[in-house]
Amino acid sequence: MISSPEPLPQGNVAGVPPELPPPRLPLRAWLTMYARLLTVQGAWNYESMMGTGIGFCTEPALRAMPGGRSGPAYHEALARESRYFNAHPYLAALAVGALARAELEGRPAAQIERFRAAMCGPLGSVGDRLVWGGWLPLSSLLALLVFGAGASGWLALATFLVVYNAGHLGLRAWALHTGWHHGLRVAAALGRPVLRQGPAHVSRAVALLAGAAVPLVLHRILAIGPALTAGAVAVGALGALALILLRGRLEGWRLAFAVLVALTLASVVL
Repeated sequence: MISSPEPLPQGNVAGVPPELPPPRLPLRAWLTMYARLLTVQGAWNYESMMGTGIGFCTEPALRAMPGGRSGPAYHEALARESRYFNAHPYLAALAVGALARAELEGRPAAQIERFRAAMCGPLGSVGDRLVWGGWLPLSSLLALLVFGAGASGWLALATFLVVYNAGHLGLRAWALHTGWHHGLRVAAALGRPVLRQGPAHVSRAVALLAGAAVPLVLHRILAIGPALTAGAVAVGALGALALILLRGRLEGWRLAFAVLVALTLASVVL
């Protein structure tokens, strides 16, 4: 399991049975929360990090609190959710869903504060490994593979934009739904195979794509001969296999990124 600074609240808390279904929200509130997640870092600052963005994203759900937008419960919850919070911007949706549900269920303020503090570390580390260390280089290499196979630069760019955005938009939607469904018991979601083992599998895919994409791009940019291209492909495949066998000691995405930087510099100079 992924460690966290403080154990996340579990079990029957504040008199709410575990099987109790989450409160219902109108579709408009869901769509507004999801749209606001795309701007969660819009008010980022050194004092509260993305805390203001978390409050902004949970606000549509907080309107359903007793008294509505003019009631004291709404203002207290919004102020609480706008305090310091720092995590990966995509997986922050997991906290938004869980915190919004906790506020509507009337959980104690101290419990919500402990949960917020405990979620920062896990959501940051898992998100960095899954997205920055996995999905981003994978999308980049896939676009390079398309380009190396003979597609135009515009098609390669479109490939990157479609693949990368499909991944991060889907991840945000899943995280928001999962956070809302589990509430303060969302720690179980962080133990799912896609988050625990996903980064390792994506790293292997990155190594494989690097071995296939880099020689093809070199062949197209530098116009090397077919025989040399075949040799480069073979070397790339062997290198990818070595990276898989050396997993745990060398992450393929780091080597792939270094190769991409060198390739970019070479294409500019030549």
